[in-house]
Order: sequence, then C-alpha cells, then structure tokens
Amino acid sequence: VFVFQGMGNQANSRQVLFLHSVMVECTVTSRFAHTVMTSTALNKANSSQEIFFEVELPKTAFITNFSMEIEGKVYVGEVKEKEKAKKQYEKAVSTGQTAGLVKASGRKMEKFSVHVNIAAESNVTFILTYEELLQRKLGHYEILTRVKPNTVIQQFQILTNIYEPQGLSYVDAKATFLSNELLPLVEKTVTDKKAHISFSPTPEQQRKCPGCDGTLIEGDFIIEYDVKRDKRLGEIQIVNGYFVHFFAPPDLHRVPKNVVFIIDRSGSMYGNKIKQTREAMLAILQDLHQEDYFAVILFDNVVNCWKESLTKATKENVAEAMEYVKGIRDEGTTNINSAMLRGINMLVQDRQDNHLPEKSMDMIILLTDGMPNDGESNIQKIQQNVREAMGGNMTLFCLGFGNDVDYNFLDVMSKENKGLARRIFEASDAALQLQGFYDEVSSPLLLEVDLKYPDNQVDSLTTRHFNQLFNGSEIVVAGRLMDNDLDNFLEDFSVEGQATVSDWDVLYPDEEYIFGDFTERLWAYLTIQQLLEKSKSGEPDEKANATAKALDMSLQYNFVTPLTSMVVTKPETEDATASPLIADKLTEGYLHWFLNDALCFNINDTPGTIFNLVRDSISGILVNGQIIGDKKIPPDGKINTYFWKFGIIHQIFGVKLEITTQEILVLQDGKQVKLLWTDMASLKGDKYVKKSFLVCLYFSDHGSFIILLHKVWKKHPYHRDYLGIYTVDTHLLSPSVHGLLGQFYHGIDFEVTNLHPGEDPEKPDATMFVKGQEINVTRGWQRDFRRNWKGENVPCWFVHNNGLGLIDGVEADYIVSDLFTAV
Repeated sequence: VFVFQGMGNQANSRQVLFLHSVMVECTVTSRFAHTVMTSTALNKANSSQEIFFEVELPKTAFITNFSMEIEGKVYVGEVKEKEKAKKQYEKAVSTGQTAGLVKASGRKMEKFSVHVNIAAESNVTFILTYEELLQRKLGHYEILTRVKPNTVIQQFQILTNIYEPQGLSYVDAKATFLSNELLPLVEKTVTDKKAHISFSPTPEQQRKCPGCDGTLIEGDFIIEYDVKRDKRLGEIQIVNGYFVHFFAPPDLHRVPKNVVFIIDRSGSMYGNKIKQTREAMLAILQDLHQEDYFAVILFDNVVNCWKESLTKATKENVAEAMEYVKGIRDEGTTNINSAMLRGINMLVQDRQDNHLPEKSMDMIILLTDGMPNDGESNIQKIQQNVREAMGGNMTLFCLGFGNDVDYNFLDVMSKENKGLARRIFEASDAALQLQGFYDEVSSPLLLEVDLKYPDNQVDSLTTRHFNQLFNGSEIVVAGRLMDNDLDNFLEDFSVEGQATVSDWDVLYPDEEYIFGDFTERLWAYLTIQQLLEKSKSGEPDEKANATAKALDMSLQYNFVTPLTSMVVTKPETEDATASPLIADKLTEGYLHWFLNDALCFNINDTPGTIFNLVRDSISGILVNGQIIGDKKIPPDGKINTYFWKFGIIHQIFGVKLEITTQEILVLQDGKQVKLLWTDMASLKGDKYVKKSFLVCLYFSDHGSFIILLHKVWKKHPYHRDYLGIYTVDTHLLSPSVHGLLGQFYHGIDFEVTNLHPGEDPEKPDATMFVKGQEINVTRGWQRDFRRNWKGENVPCWFVHNNGLGLIDGVEADYIVSDLFTAV
C-alpha cells in the first residue's frame, strides 16, 4: 500500500522515515464498494526527505478523492477534464517543475503513486478513496486489497463491512501471505445480512524474524462472498429516489453452445505462447458438454480447419480434436480477416443445413497475439467484414495474448458482435488465464434478456437489454424514479426472454449500514461505464454524444475515468514552487507499463567517443564506455559502432577497472593486476568474479554490474568482438544516479497509445507520451542477458533518433574526455 524512500544524504532512509500507520477500510452495500486507504509517515531526520505513496487499486474502480495532509494543511485533489489536466502537466514540465503521477496497469490492478518532499521532523497523511461495483464471476464477488508496505508498521489494519439485504450465502477471507501464525488474526463475523472482517497484526506479528525490519505482510488480501438466491427472479434496492435491480435467477438449465475456436499460430506465437495455448485448449476441449458443437481453426497466413463443419462434442470427437491441437506449431504471418470469415461462414452454413440445435448459442472465440499483417490488414475493414458476416446472430469473444496485440481493435470488434475482449498476460499462468476466461462464458443460461420497467415511473435507465446471461454472473440495472410512489413502480414490470416471471419478492433494506447515496452513485458508476463502451463503436455522432455525457457525469460525481484526471497541487518547498500531480484512469486499450516493460534506443557517434553511462556521487560509482567501429566500411556504407572498453570506479571500495575486449586491468590498494579473459580471478571480499566470457561486479548495497564479452567470428569481414554491460538490482543505487543508463534505474513513467502498423509488419509503431513530449516508437525485440548469459528475447519500445525525447538532453551531453572522468 505504501512505499517510501529518502532523497536526502542519509545513509539509510528507512532509519529516518517511519511508516506509522496504514488503514484500509472498505464498506460494501449491495455490491457497491467504497474503499478508503489512509497512510501516515513520519520524517525523523533533521533534513527534508522525499516520501513515496504508492497504491494498487482494482482496474474496475474509479478514484473519487485523494488528499494529503502536511503539517496541518490539507491538499485536496480536484477532478478535471483530462485534456485540461494534461495541459497543466505539460506547462509544469516545460518550466522545469516536477509533476506527474506514475501510471501503470497489471492484470486486475492499476497503480497510483505520488511523491512529496517532507520537512524535517514532520509527518504526512495520505488518503485515497475509490469506488466500484463488484462484478459476480464464477458464482461469487471478490474484494481484493493489495498490500506492499515493505516494512513493519506500527498500526496496520484491513477492515471490511458487508451489507447485503438479500442475505449472505457465504463469506470467505484469505490472503497470499497468510501463514499458520497469521491466519488466526483474521477475524470474521457473519450474520444473516452482514459481515465484518478485520486483520490487524501487531508489529511483532508482522516481522519476518525477531528484531528485523522485514515484513510478512506482502501480497493480496481477498474476500469472496455470494448472496442468497431463491426461485424468484431478482432483488431491488431503492434509496433516495434511485433503484438498482440485481438479476441472477438460480436453477436455470444451461443453453447448448456452438463454439468455433480460432487460434493464431503465426511466428510471433513461438515459444511459451504456443505451448500455453496448446495446454489451455486441451483443458478447454475436455470441459465441453456433450450437447455442445465445436470446431477448431488454426491460422497464420494460411487458414486450416480441423473439420469443415462443427462437430458434436462426443468423447471420441473431443479426443480426436485434442490430438489435432497437440500438433499446433508456430509459423507464418497473421491473416485475421480470412480466419474470422472462415469461422463465421462455417457457423452460417451449419445453421442453414439444420446441423445445429435450434435452441443453442453460436459463439466464436478468437485468440491472437499480434497485428493483422497478411491479407486484409485495415482493421476498420476487418471489423466491418466481421460485423456484416455475423449479422447480429452470433457472439464474438476476443483474447489478446501479450502486449503487442492491438487491444482496441479486438475490443471494438467483440463489442460490435455481442461479446467482449480480454487481455491474456504473458506469464507462467497464461494457460490458466485462458481456461479461466473460458469458464466464465462456457455455460450460457439465458439469451436476449430484456428487463422492462413501467415507462411512466422511471427514467435514466442503464442498459436493460443483455445478449446473454452466463452461469455464475449477474445482470444489474439501475435507474431513477420519476416520483416516490414505490407501489406504482412495483406493480408492473416484467422480464422477457427464455424465462417467465411468476412473482417478485422485493426486499427493502434496513436503514442502517447504508452509506449515504449509494444507489445514486452506483447508478452513476454503471451509466458512465456503459457510456464509455458506447463511445468506442457506432456512428460518429453517437460516439461523440456518449463521450460528452460520460465526461459530464464523471465531473459531476467526481470520478476519475478515462476522460478525467485527478489534479493535486504539491506544496511549495525551498527548492521548487508548487506543482501539479496528475492521476489518470487506465483502460486496456491504452498500453501502460511501469518497470515491467523495456525501453531501448541506439546511440550512434564517431568511433572512439566515450560516453558516461552511470554516475552516482552518493554511492561513489562511475561507469564510462568507449565505442569502436566496424573493421571497414560495409557495402551499404553504414558503420556499426559497439562498446569495446569500459572504465569503472567504485570510490568506497577504492577500486578502478578498465575492461576491454582483450583484457581486464584492476587497480586496488595501489596495486595493478592484468587479467586475460581466459584467466579466472576474484578480488578480496568477493566483489569481483570473472569467467571466460563475463565479469560480475558485486558492489554490496549498491547493485551489481555484469560485463559480457560477445565473441564474433574472427574472419568476419566487418564486425568485431564487443562488450555489453548489464545492471542488476538498480534500485540499490541512490535516487540521484544519472548517466545514459543511470537515469532510468529508478523507473520512468510513460504512456503508449495509438498502436498502428509500421514499416515492418512484425513491428508495429505507436505514440509514446513521456516527459511532457509525444514521440514515435516502434515495438521490437532485444536480447536481455541479466538473468541468463545466453540471453533471452524481451519485447521493448524502440525510441528513434538517438533516444531523443527519452533521455535527458541529447547524447552529446554525455560525452566525456576519458574513461575515468565524470561529465
């Protein structure tokens, strides 16, 4: 929940920055959750310190308030239109002020981070508030709190109160960090309609070991619950002129489905992606019900079908399909258009031939990891082709594998065809992510559901038509009553679809436990979410109207949405004037990374030029590197340059190293040692270890450097041996570290949008917003040798023009006169 570090000259900021308290309080009323996170930190030093407040909150939540209390003065955030906030940010950056909140996104969570300068012997209190409508998935609701205090806290508490007028069927509390000793500290009290859960470990109970600062409290605290449901078809809550209707009828029979799996097997799916796809598909095929029909289509630049029509999911057919799936291999480019049209036509033909059950659901599940770069590559044309071919008669689910996929393309295409899109994150559990998504949509219960309410009694309704209801999910409709005559409202409304209504049981909530105007805020939350969806597709006028209305409501209800930003003015200090902090709301369509995605750039200059790579005056570390050119000019006239010599100083250890492609010179305690790459050696204290191809420098609490010798064929007409330098544990270097590489060691916040095809079909271009500038970047691959000396491919955003716009200043600012001179 809270991360902090000092920016002064203290040897150990954790000795002077004291995290006093962390309180997470969540109140849930009829699925609507209101969470307040409060943290207080003390600066015990005799100098000012920089303190970081960092929170991860659910991606489905809207921030509604943020405030800081410093020395008795409160600084409150204000929700503004995003474009106005962005201009305020850019103005602050252009005048040299520090501004901005780090923006980042993960699977379920997004990151909110702010840092402020705190005077000596003073304290700061941060308060963040957010709200969300809990979504029912796989038969339960989930309240997730992520805590990462990084230290023992004097007062720590997670407190959750749940009130559900329908009654609670079960409540479960768990955490990824709960040990046998911590488990009894989770207190849970559950009555018919209420639940109270608290977790308040003492400082000693938090410690990893007696007397140490390490904490056991790091991970996810999760509460799962569901409500009681009888044979009636819904529950209504009415408060202060607004109503919310929850609809999830029990004991319905599942509707058979006809599903076409369209799987990308192009070259970009190589390695773990294709392996995990095979693993997931094998499990999914086994979960098919015997009354289902299915097909499997594989595509790269060529489309291949397991069979030319859908097949009933008998044990024999499933087993045969599993053997086919085991043979999936990656190759070729990506022709999404042809694959989609083949799958759609297969469903259409089977319907025309009466090959499929009359009362069944037609769906397509598309899995892809890249951009369409073969056949039809215009994404608007592909969306049009798919929309016209489906004709509103089937549902499309799109799964985007990894960060390189054009998620907006998939999102719009699925929403236009009754479905939704989901990003699958590249990780060891990607197969489980794929299976989890399939579990959510594998059991349809109702199709084309219309909830009708008396026209003369309600207005401002949220969406009331739903294409399907899946087992374990829930439909929610909210609206405003035109008068307070509840009896008239309840007399006449019905549910149309593949279910009939016999009667309604309306449960009026107790007055206590309800926080204020929760039904109105729930209605506003749901309305904004649905308007944002409408703004992505449809006619231009419709999209513009939906966007404008969503913006107005976001400002009215103080929600940080994709159209608004939270602006907080940092207090004035001796070193800087007051400056704005900007917090944005993330969407899957906008690609955001923070310390979990790579940036790369080339520096091209005259052979012999020496650059400062790392300089840290507090840690006493200096790293410079000299470049060398090809043996001779290649036929294309372009000379490649490489690092061939590094100069490294560690003042505290009193060591100086000169490392070239031929030898290593070590100067320590007035003695010089010359080593060849074929030697084996180590310095005292195990600060230096060398093998025949790499040198590892372990600088204790100041990080580690790996210098790798890259050998080239001796008879190569142009290229030479060269050196690579790779840094591990960069967070151990001081916040003042700089240099061509050092400036990135503590992370950099950036936003990547507008993903579009580039010159190379396999490497899309995008727009990056960084340091107040917009620059063009290209998605590519680089070799990372930090964890494996053989190297591994990692995706990165390549910044052109010698890193212009990304690095501070220009590359010439980093040129030094010799290997052991600072800038």
